Amino acid sequence: MNLMKSVLIAGAATTILSTSAYAQSCGGDFNAWRSQMVEEARAEGVSGAGIQAMQNAKIDPAILKKDRAQGVYTLDFVEFSRRLISQNRIDNGQKNLKKYASVFERARQEYGVAPEIITSFWAFETDYGAIQGDDITINAVTTLAHDCRRPELFRPQLIALAKLIDQGIVPADVTGAWAGEIGQIQVLPADYLTKGRDGDGDGRVELKTSAPDAIMTAANFLSKIGWQANQPWLQEVTVPNEMEWYDAGLHKRLPVSEWKARGVSARGGSLPANLEASLVLPMGRKGPAFLAYPNFTILLEWNQSLTYVLTAAYFGNRLGGAQIYNAGTDHNGLPAERLKELQVKLSAAGYDVGKADGILGAGTRAAVREVQHKNGLPADAWPTEILFNHL
Repeated sequence: MNLMKSVLIAGAATTILSTSAYAQSCGGDFNAWRSQMVEEARAEGVSGAGIQAMQNAKIDPAILKKDRAQGVYTLDFVEFSRRLISQNRIDNGQKNLKKYASVFERARQEYGVAPEIITSFWAFETDYGAIQGDDITINAVTTLAHDCRRPELFRPQLIALAKLIDQGIVPADVTGAWAGEIGQIQVLPADYLTKGRDGDGDGRVELKTSAPDAIMTAANFLSKIGWQANQPWLQEVTVPNEMEWYDAGLHKRLPVSEWKARGVSARGGSLPANLEASLVLPMGRKGPAFLAYPNFTILLEWNQSLTYVLTAAYFGNRLGGAQIYNAGTDHNGLPAERLKELQVKLSAAGYDVGKADGILGAGTRAAVREVQHKNGLPADAWPTEILFNHL
C-alpha cells in the first residue's frame, strides 16, 4: 500500500480553497446533501460532465475505514525512514534525475526548486508514478466531504474535482489515493486545478501519465506556497553532549552562527552563512540531528507530519550525495501504547495534545518539552519512561 495515502491529508489544510462560500453542513440524508452540493457546483459555474459525475457519486465505506487507519505514524523517525528509503528507491531516483534532467533544470530555472526534493516526494508518494491509487476519486472526495470529520477541507475539493471533470482535464472515473489526491505527485483537486503545469508541451496537464507535467507542477506548487529559490532545506549536524535543549525544535529559529557558537557543527561539509535554522532532534538529543532551514517549513505546509517530511527532506539529501545519517544511541522512547497513556496524563495536566493516538505530533512534542523543562530534565521533546514517571 502506498504510504502517501495515509499521510497526505495531514498537510492538506494548506491547499484548501476559501470556504466562505460553502455551507459547512455534513452528514444526514446523502441524497439531500448531494443535491445541495450539486447546486453549489452549478453556482460555481460547473455544468455538463462535472454535474453528472457528482450526481452519480456514491459513499464508499472503504474510504472511511482508510481515513481512520493512521497507525504508520506511531513509528519513530529511524524506523519510518528505514522503511521508506531503500536502495531501489535511491537507484530509481538517480535514473529519473538523469532521464528528466532537462525538465528538472527548467523547474530549477523557473522556480528555484532543487530536482532532488521534487524527486523525493515523487518517490514517496507513488514510487515514481508506479502506484497512484485505485480508488475512484469522485466517490472518495464525496465520501469525505459528506463525512463530518473534515467537511471544510473536502467540500471545496469536491467542487474543484467537478470543475476538472467538466473542463475535460480528468475523466469522471479518474482514480487516485483514498483521500482524493490524483497523479504521480498526488495533488488534491484544487491544486491540480490552480497549480497544474504542462511540462511536456502538449497543451494538457496530465498528472497521471506525464512525468514532466508532474515535475513542473510540483515545482510550481512549492513555489506558490513560499519556497525560497535556490536555498537549502535540511542539513545533518552533530550536537554537543550538553547544551540548551529547550531551544531545539521548530518552535525556535536562530541564526546559524548562533547554533555554531553553541557547539553545533555540520556532519559533512560546512554550515551556510547568513541563514536562520531550527535544530530538529526527532528522537531527542541522543538521536539524529538536523538543521532545518526556512524551506523545510514550506515542506511542512505540504504535509504536517514531521516524521514524514523529515524523511522526505533527508531522502532529497541522499539523492544529492549525502551520507547515511547517524542514528545515534540509547533512544529509549515510549512504544505507541505507552505514549497514549502519556498523552492522557498530559491532557489531564492541561496540555493540548489532541487525541491520545500514540503519535508524537507537534502538540505532544511541545507538551513533553514543557514538562521536561519544568522538572529539570533535558528538554529535547523526546518522551521517555523517566518523563512518564514524573507525571
